This record gives sequence, C-alpha cells and structure tokens, in this order.
Amino acid sequence: MDAASSAAQPGVLPAGRAAFLPVRSIAVMSPMLPAGRFARLGQRDQTATSDRPRPRAFRNARGRHHPHRVRHRPDTGEAARMDADESERTDARRRWHGGFMHGPEDDEDGLRRLIGDARTVRQVFEAAPAAVVGLEGPDHTIVAANAAWRGLLRRDAFIGRTVRDLLPGVVGQQLIGALDRPFATGVPELITEWRVQLDQGADTAPEDIYIDCVIVPRRSPDGAVTGLVAIIQDVTGRVRDRQAAQRRAAEAEQRHAEARDVIDVLQRQLLPPGLPILPGLAVGGSYLLAGAETAGGDWFDAVPLPDGRAALVIGDVVGHGVAASAAMGQLRAVMHDHLDHVGDIAEALTAVDRLAGRLPGARAATVCVAVVDPADGRISYCTAGHPPPLLIPSDGRARYLPSSGGGPLGTGSAFPLLHDRLGVGDQLLLYSDGIIERPGLDLPASTVELAETATEIAAGRALREDWLATVERLTTQTLELLVRVTGHTDDITLLAAQRTAPPPPLLLDLRAEPAAIPTARKALDDWLYDLGARAEDVVLLRHGVGELVTNAVEHAYGPARGGILLHARSTSRGAVEIEVSDRGRWLEHRHETDRGRGLAMASDFVDELRVDTGPSGTTASVRHRLFRPTRLLTTGDLTP
Repeated sequence: MDAASSAAQPGVLPAGRAAFLPVRSIAVMSPMLPAGRFARLGQRDQTATSDRPRPRAFRNARGRHHPHRVRHRPDTGEAARMDADESERTDARRRWHGGFMHGPEDDEDGLRRLIGDARTVRQVFEAAPAAVVGLEGPDHTIVAANAAWRGLLRRDAFIGRTVRDLLPGVVGQQLIGALDRPFATGVPELITEWRVQLDQGADTAPEDIYIDCVIVPRRSPDGAVTGLVAIIQDVTGRVRDRQAAQRRAAEAEQRHAEARDVIDVLQRQLLPPGLPILPGLAVGGSYLLAGAETAGGDWFDAVPLPDGRAALVIGDVVGHGVAASAAMGQLRAVMHDHLDHVGDIAEALTAVDRLAGRLPGARAATVCVAVVDPADGRISYCTAGHPPPLLIPSDGRARYLPSSGGGPLGTGSAFPLLHDRLGVGDQLLLYSDGIIERPGLDLPASTVELAETATEIAAGRALREDWLATVERLTTQTLELLVRVTGHTDDITLLAAQRTAPPPPLLLDLRAEPAAIPTARKALDDWLYDLGARAEDVVLLRHGVGELVTNAVEHAYGPARGGILLHARSTSRGAVEIEVSDRGRWLEHRHETDRGRGLAMASDFVDELRVDTGPSGTTASVRHRLFRPTRLLTTGDLTP
C-alpha cells in the first residue's frame, strides 16, 4: 500500500487513479477509489497503476471472476461496507489477481438497485404532491425544487438564488428564523398552519396562504449540516374550511344562545369599549385572554387629559378569574377618574396604591402609566413594578425605555417619574408581562424577540394589512407572530400610541340649495374616515349633521338663497365638534306637520346638540366622542 500512500494521505487514493495491490489489501483501502477504474493486484506487495476501464480489463481476464462485499474502516474510524470485484488469471509466467473496489455512492448499478434509476427518481421528485425544496449553506441558497414548489410560488427562475432574495416579503414573517434554527442546531423544525403572505407582483395584492412545513437538515459525510430540505404542504383550503365551520358554529351559537357568556360580559364591561381618537396621537389596543373560559386580570386604558395630553395605562393584577377581574375593574376606574379630572400621574398612582392596600386581590398589582404630549412628543412615565415601555422609531430599531424604579401597588413603594420624547411617526408600546414570559423562552431572549418583531411590523416588513391603522397592526400582528410560535399561559395586553400630524379641520362654504345636502354628507364621511372613526359613528354623524344642513337649506332663507358654513374639528378630549351655521332667519312652515322633527332626530344621533339663534343667523353645534375599537381575543381569534 506504500505507492498509494505516497500519492495522497494514508488510505486515500489519488483522484482518477487505481492502485495495484495484493488482494489482502482490499480490506483497508479508502472508499475514494473512483468508479469505472480497476485495480490489478500483483505478486506479493508489488504496486502499479492503470487507467484502463474496468469492463475491458475484466473481459481480458481468464479464470475465476466473482463480486463480493468487503468491510473497510477509513480514517474517520467509522466502519462501512464496500463493493469489490475480483478476477484471477494464470499465464505462462505467473499468476496474478485483478480487483476493483468502490463505495456505494460511486456505484451507479448499486445506486440504481438501492433508490432507482436517476431519471425515474427525478420524475418522482418532480411529481411529488408536496412542495419540496433543497437549500444549501447558511444563506439558504435554492439548489433543487419540484413542480409543487414552483406552483406554490408561481414562478420558475429561482435555482441559485437565496430565499431572502427570492422572497423578500417573508423576512419579517419569521420564516427565515424557521430556516436558521435547524441549520444552526441540526434539529428538524415543524411548522403547523402558519399564515404567510406571498407577493405575486407589483400590481397584485399579496396572497395569504397557510402552510404546514417540515424542515430537515442535510449533512455532509462528516456530520456537519450543509443545507436543508423543506417539505411544504399548502393547507389553505383546510384552514379556510375550519374557519368557515368555526364561523358557522359561532353564528349558530349566537342565534340560539339565551344569554351571553358571563365571563365575556364581565371582561368587556370592565375594559374600555374603545380607545379615544385624538388629534396628533393614534391609539390602539388588544387583549388576549389566557384561556377562553377564564376571566383575566390585565387592563388598559387611554385617557385624554384636561391640558391636551393623553395618558396611556396598562396594568396586571395577580391571578386570573372573577376575583382578579373585579379587582382590575376597581383599580382601572379609580385610575381613570383621577387622570381625567386632574391629569397628574403621581396623584393617580397614589390613589390606586391606597385602594390596592385594602382591596382583596389588588395587592402587588403592577401598572405602567405614560403621559404623551402630542404637541411636542414629551413623555412622562412611571413603571410601578411593570415592564418598561418599548419605543419604536419610525426609521430605526426599537428600544426599551429605562425602568423608573417604582414598585407594585400596595407595597409602600414610591412612584418616581422618568421622561423621554416621541417623534412624529414614532410609536410607544405598553405591554403586560404575558408577551415576554411565553413558554420555552428565557426573559432576555423574549424581550429581544419582542423588540425585533415590533420593529419589523412598524417598518411594514411583516404581514401587509394596509386597511388597519399602524397601531392596530402593531397590537394584532405582534400577538399573532409571537404567540403562534410558543403559545401563551398568561393574559397578554398590548397598548400602542403613535404620534401623528394633527388632522386638518373640515371647512365647507355651501350655497343653501338641495345639492348642498349630499355634498356635505360626502365630505363629512371622508373626513371622519380619515380620522379613523368607526363606521357606526360615521353613520350617526352623517344623519345627524345631514339633518342640520337640511334644516338650514329649507328654513334659513326662503326663496332667497344664502350661504351655509360647515366647520368640523377633532378635539384633544377625543370628540369631534361640528357646527352648521347660516346667516338667515328660520321660517315657519305652518302647513307641514312633520317639520320640527329634524332637530329631535339629530339630537338622538349624537352625544350633544345645541342650537343658538340670533339676529345674525343660526348655529347648530354637535359634539360626539369617537372611539377606535379594541380587540378582546382568545387564541382561536389570532388568525384572521
């Protein structure tokens, strides 16, 4: 074996060559002997080489000829089996043996017997009903893909491209992480019913699909992970069918139920019905219950303050159930009342601290209060035993604000304040500890994951849901993207605020004629929807203000047509104020018995209605509070 060893490392033959060794040496040769070559074994330890093809060599051999299997142990120390052919020939001068040895991976006949003809294997791979894709390297370069994969993506040119380059839209949807984990750990990854949005072109809206996926590492002969195989099943139909069945079941239950579920009623009554719509500050919130049959102890609130600022509150009462919900409701009511009337964080916290000290179930509750001034973005906040807020800039990565150092309620702690600033477009996220204390994650990892996920969502790199306000996307997609991976065992509450440019007022100068009525209604609808008003509030104000405009058209001037002014603005207390004024004198229509009902109808549609009449005209003023709906969710509600 000395000639072979001199050409390469011990036990390894030079590429493309065959060694001539005694028959007994076959058992120690390396599996790297190339296919299609043969070894002629001379007397004793004589060694030579040849490149003659094996078939011809064995055609020239006479005497015994038989294949057999031998064991070898290469330098890695791992025992394996190899195929060996041996031929014996006797001529006039001497007797010699010819041998050829090769590994199973180099034996086309052996591979064909083991896994089938290469062409057939490709056909089977191509026809597999599941999408199968082979990936290479840490960047997940696509090296193989079948027809089902091409059909799923609806494109062909992707071999040699990375997943990140081919599908940039999925970077913020945690799919890259699902590939990185098995590549780094060597442990297969299982994905079940993940919602994924695939971009189908610049002129086409992204498509929502649901997938099941198994991601398995591919290894080199030495055991190192070199790539991945992903087997993907499109289960959109199954998920949609289940969702439709769930909707039908829910509708049937709603139709036939005699009363609403007690826990749901209790939770909804104790939490705010909505969050105020404020000029210069968009607010949104979501509440995910720990279980569908258990009342929770988290709460949140947004309170417009008398000086034009807004207070954001999030709290967590220890435990679950009706007692925790009852304690939560009392703490929230006291906090809201003090903030609404005084607007001072320290005074409000002192009041709820006193209550927590004597209220069963409220001691050691935590709360975070942040007051934001939409005019200049100043933030004052206190973390009374609660995790600190997360600030998400419009053009950078999220960062956690420092904890203020205050302790839980009812423990005799002080409540110091800290300060920061929110730029236009920046978002502030308050959250309960349920989002960072999910199963299977340590606290440092989960806090980093929350910040990274919030950054991706705020930048628009996660799921595209353009019909939602930015704060609504942040509070709903954060729940979906994080909880679907780990699940959750505690209530999770998210409250977000984004500083925005104040909305311009609406000012219309109309001629008092019938065409002014639909014009005013259309302009008011558009303005209210731009504010983020709910459809039901838009309808109420459309009819209420429409009645006022109709009265001005029909009563203010008579045959001589004058002008009508409509002015609408959003106030810092979370309401809209709308005035409809004219410069005429209202005339009585004695012969029309249904006149006079318009003002009564308008009063029923809105929170407040006032009519001021004077020598210079009539002004009807409407005041109506606007709310953005909050979402009370269970795990089954996370997937739209």
